[in-house]
Amino acid sequence: MKLTNKISVVTGAGQGMGRTIVQHFVEQGATVYAVDVNAEALEQTVKGLNGKAHPVVCDITDESAVTELMSRIDQDHGRLDVLVNNAGIGSVDSLLETPLDTWQRVINVNLTGAFLCSREAVRIMTKTGQGSIINFSSTAAQTGEGPCHYVASKAGMMGLTRSTARELAASGIRVNSLVPGATDTPMMADIPKEWMDAMIQGIPLGRLCETIEIARVVAFLGSDDASFITGQNIAVNGGMAFL
Repeated sequence: MKLTNKISVVTGAGQGMGRTIVQHFVEQGATVYAVDVNAEALEQTVKGLNGKAHPVVCDITDESAVTELMSRIDQDHGRLDVLVNNAGIGSVDSLLETPLDTWQRVINVNLTGAFLCSREAVRIMTKTGQGSIINFSSTAAQTGEGPCHYVASKAGMMGLTRSTARELAASGIRVNSLVPGATDTPMMADIPKEWMDAMIQGIPLGRLCETIEIARVVAFLGSDDASFITGQNIAVNGGMAFL
């Protein structure tokens, strides 16, 4: 198994890609801290995983809460092998309809939360001289299609990936971002049908991505098989191409 005995954190673990990643990581031998703000959803995520996934209710935009989470992991294990910054939110507001608090909330969850989790995770990883961080971006960051706050946050994730990958390489810590195309998750339920149809028409494979297809790539990036891959934005998008 690719992740045998890996101590891992997955944010946004209450549904969609995050839930599938947690379940797949456990199948691949990892011990996973499944992080989300929704306790009830987390219980569904870890159900049947035989204690290998630990549900943690945590708001990743809260600096003290993130510090407490990572301190707990450090105390319990003395190491952290994989961090998956998957948590993300969005809305379908146009630029002129976007209130400042909506902009700030999306940026805080999608980008600032990843920064806080990464910073505190790296404090642990540097002590062992190894680790893998996987950030979640989006094809929206490449195409510009979508609400401005969401696109900006996901473009920021690409920049965060490149910067931290360069900074942390000498410490033995790898940082990559996954760039999913349109994926069948609960978030897609809010997308208007005409947008959905247009997205599928632009995918050469002619369908939405399944969450398990994302989880398999994340597991690879977190494993020792990807030991020479860092600073990359890895597309899982069904063949879509961008300039």
